[in-house]
Amino acid sequence: MSEVAQTNKESNELLQLVSFKIANEEFGVDILNVQEINKMTQITKVPNAPVFVEGVINLRGRVIPIIDLRTRLKLEKKEHDKDTRIIVVEITGKTVGFIVDAVKEVLRIPRNITEAPPEIVTGVESEFIRAVGKLEDRLLILIDLEKVLNAEEHLNLQQV
Repeated sequence: MSEVAQTNKESNELLQLVSFKIANEEFGVDILNVQEINKMTQITKVPNAPVFVEGVINLRGRVIPIIDLRTRLKLEKKEHDKDTRIIVVEITGKTVGFIVDAVKEVLRIPRNITEAPPEIVTGVESEFIRAVGKLEDRLLILIDLEKVLNAEEHLNLQQV
């Protein structure tokens, strides 16, 4: 395939994302990583877990760690409410749940409306950001779920 044809193919490629809110920001993750979205449920605390690990839940016989994405992104803690959701994802072969303030929608956006994040991003840990999507009326921060946890944290989750 020629370079021009490859570029056209990439610019026409659609990203399918699940968008969600944390604080006043809208984030998105690749829908292929998302297994399911659940309402808030009883979370069992785990002693000596990292501060951002809320605990574990029993999901149809599987015990999965639950990470408070607000805490992980160093944002102010917030009480869970009727909109709070757990997004269950698979990252590097491990099933993990992320607590978010609210799930908004499933989006299909062209890859060419996204760009690399600016070098200085205030308020959010920039190493977690894969790209920023420029939608008509808002920006969408695309999170790289595999980078939300470093290698040591992945190992610690194996023991939770």
